This record gives sequence, C-alpha cells and structure tokens, in this order.
Amino acid sequence: MLVRFFVLLVGFGLSVAGGISLLAYMNYMAAGYTFYSYVEFIVHRIEFYIFVLGLLFIAVSIYFPQRMRGNKE
Repeated sequence: MLVRFFVLLVGFGLSVAGGISLLAYMNYMAAGYTFYSYVEFIVHRIEFYIFVLGLLFIAVSIYFPQRMRGNKE
C-alpha cells in the first residue's frame, strides 16, 4: 500500500512538472505557431515524455491489483 502511494506521488510530481512546462510552451502559439505546429514541437520535447510517464505512473498505482496477504484459502 505504501509503495502504491509513493508511485502515485512520484507520478503526480512528474505529470505536474511536465504539464507546467507544456503549458508554458503554449506561449509559442501566441507568437504565431498553429496548434499543429505546437503539437509537433512538444512531441519532440523531454517534458512531454515526463508528463506521459507521470500519467502512466498514476494509472499503474491506481489500477494495478494489490496482492492479498495473509489468508490464502
């Protein structure tokens, strides 16, 4: 249970760090980028992969089945 909570917190931290950076890059759209060029730009940035990795950690910590200990009948 404690490991799942730790993975959830790490995933949350990674997704927040990556998401804030991706939102900051949205200022490029005001400078003349289209939405397609913005998406093309962020796909090649490391912050995008940090954001996706954080979302993956969150999903794994929520949906990964927990082992039952104790009574094995």
